[in-house]
Amino acid sequence: MTRDAVIVDAVRTPVGKRGGQLRDWHPVDLLAHTLTHLVERSGVAPDAPADVIVGCALQRGEQTGNVARTALLGAGLPIGLPGTTLDRQCGSGQQSVHFAAQGVRSGEYDVAIGAGVESMSRVDLGPLFDPSGPRGEWYGERALARFGGNLPAQGPSAELVVAKWGYTRDQLDDYAVRSHQRAAAATEAGYFASQLVPLEGVDGPMTRDEGIRAAPDRQRMAALTPVFDPAGAITAGNSSQISDGAAALLVADRAYADAAGLRARARIVSMAVAADDPVLQFTAILAATRAALDRAGLTIGDIDLAEVNEAFAPVPMLWRDEFGYPDDQLNVNGGSIAIGHPLGSTGGRLLTQLLDELERREARYGLLTVCEAAGMANATVIERLP
Repeated sequence: MTRDAVIVDAVRTPVGKRGGQLRDWHPVDLLAHTLTHLVERSGVAPDAPADVIVGCALQRGEQTGNVARTALLGAGLPIGLPGTTLDRQCGSGQQSVHFAAQGVRSGEYDVAIGAGVESMSRVDLGPLFDPSGPRGEWYGERALARFGGNLPAQGPSAELVVAKWGYTRDQLDDYAVRSHQRAAAATEAGYFASQLVPLEGVDGPMTRDEGIRAAPDRQRMAALTPVFDPAGAITAGNSSQISDGAAALLVADRAYADAAGLRARARIVSMAVAADDPVLQFTAILAATRAALDRAGLTIGDIDLAEVNEAFAPVPMLWRDEFGYPDDQLNVNGGSIAIGHPLGSTGGRLLTQLLDELERREARYGLLTVCEAAGMANATVIERLP
């Protein structure tokens, strides 16, 4: 018997800037608050979930010790509910939903929670943004030796993508401005309001994402110095922001949801994970997308809305250009350049935004793909349920 994994509900915190409104939130407490809100809002019985699966990319300091388990305890969920924490780098929040859905499809779970959290204000970022890359601290000597010692951090890899696809600095900056403009317009229109977890920031109630610039200064952006190569094109302005945030989605078997009186908002049609060149790093989004489409029996023309994580501006640009995808259906409400990129939670945030926008437009199919360090990517296709 085929079991459909459906998304019952999806929530996220507003995204805070590093050192900003969410800096006083311990990441475990931030996730606990999000889990509490998800369970209360969805109407699911607190003892229904079989597991809580949480993505977190920087598992050090306050984010060690299995934040999934400690956060669910902090959320007041049953002591008998287990939790586990995974690291698929920037795709960790998306992967947590995949694992929850796979457990539902297999019959091991009737209900599970996929979530993500990252407090980049409160953990040591270590070699994450070192232009020379993590080197032996992350990779060890054998992996480095396999690639001649050349396993760069993502910034230098983004410069390789710019060179390979022939993008100009102006094109990257124009894309970044568009991200801010779209995110600001969506915020003002109230498109994000229903998905946000109410919480207190340092200066009071936080009701919107902190990093969005309503009127980005194009001239100031053009004056920014390239970060990774003096002659390069990648700057702080056309890269994702370093941020804090959490997101959580309730995934259930469709028959169980119907019987329990839970509204199934979307069906998870297909999921894929792929890997490609760890030096170029960002091209696996192409393979992951193709695999997810093939498994769904769809073509790119069937996808009404797409979200491609804006780790750096050339990433969604190369995806758009390789698939010939319409610009007005891609990242329609802005992306991580404007909103921010709390690594472990971004996949969950993007799925939440995609679901809400499909509902707002009464569209059918949405696709999300997130690039990940060392040349990996996840992709998900969802179908809105009327």
